[in-house]
Amino acid sequence: MVSVGGDNIMVIQARFYDDIADEMLRGATAVLAAANAKHTVVTVPGCLEIPAALTFVLRGDEMRPGGRPTYDGYVALGCVIRGETDHYEYVAGECMRGLSYAVRHHGIALGNGVLTCNTYEQAWERAQVANGDKGGIAARAALAMMALRRTLTSPQGATPKSATP
Repeated sequence: MVSVGGDNIMVIQARFYDDIADEMLRGATAVLAAANAKHTVVTVPGCLEIPAALTFVLRGDEMRPGGRPTYDGYVALGCVIRGETDHYEYVAGECMRGLSYAVRHHGIALGNGVLTCNTYEQAWERAQVANGDKGGIAARAALAMMALRRTLTSPQGATPKSATP
């Protein structure tokens, strides 16, 4: 795992499916601890609120004197399960659009651990640390993107190395 001691990461956890959220957080925090990265967990009711929480932090950073971001990277954790109505499409789509916008507009390092599944069983399988460990995968992605940003924005410029930790 690539981490510079002292990395500070915000984990935004949607709590709509508590057991899935807890398992994904368990995987993410294990990866962050192994990388010696500090982290703060912020909870929101559901996936639609993840981009809003991220925006609150990023806007706060813009207003702070000195311009240094509060966090070096972000991990989004949540789960949207398809139901009988179109609600799934709206929640999943708007959550992903909001996260993508934040990445493009603010240049943040983000590990996206928002599951979009057809059934609860699929979601649970992917969330379990012993199986899919999507929370851990999202944390590793955030660390990899933080490392890539450091490489590409360093005074030496880009080098042809992989960003995979």
